[in-house]
Amino acid sequence: MPSFLTPDFGLLFWMLIAFLVVFGILAKFGFPIIINMVEERKKYIDESLQSAREANEKLANIKAESDAILMEAHQQQSQILKDATATRDKIIREAKDRATAEGNRILEDARQQIVAEREKALRANREEVANLSIQIASKVIAKNLQEDKQQVQYIDSLLNEMSIFNK
Repeated sequence: MPSFLTPDFGLLFWMLIAFLVVFGILAKFGFPIIINMVEERKKYIDESLQSAREANEKLANIKAESDAILMEAHQQQSQILKDATATRDKIIREAKDRATAEGNRILEDARQQIVAEREKALRANREEVANLSIQIASKVIAKNLQEDKQQVQYIDSLLNEMSIFNK
């Protein structure tokens, strides 16, 4: 009874021969192509890994450079803000100084104008008092000195008084 599970010796022999022939053909033509394809794939994967490493290194360098540029930008921004603040303070200080100087100048001009107006008013008052005094004196003298003799005596006394004050 032939068994399906146990092969016959002849069948094994021909199966071995067929296997060796197929293996020989594959060894001569198939395996080199497969090995070349595997080598090319390995080479492609290695190159891809190398490119990925280089890209990661470049990315790390770019990140470091961007961090450095960002830090420098922050420093420049800080410096610009300090300079702007200093300039603002200087402008404000100069404006205050100019305003103080201008205020002092205006105040001094006002004082001088007040003094000048006061002197002008005093002169005007003195002139007015002098004019009034002259008018009053002339009316008093005209009334008191009706006679020529009295007028001459009064003029002489006035001249004597003036000569005493002039010495």
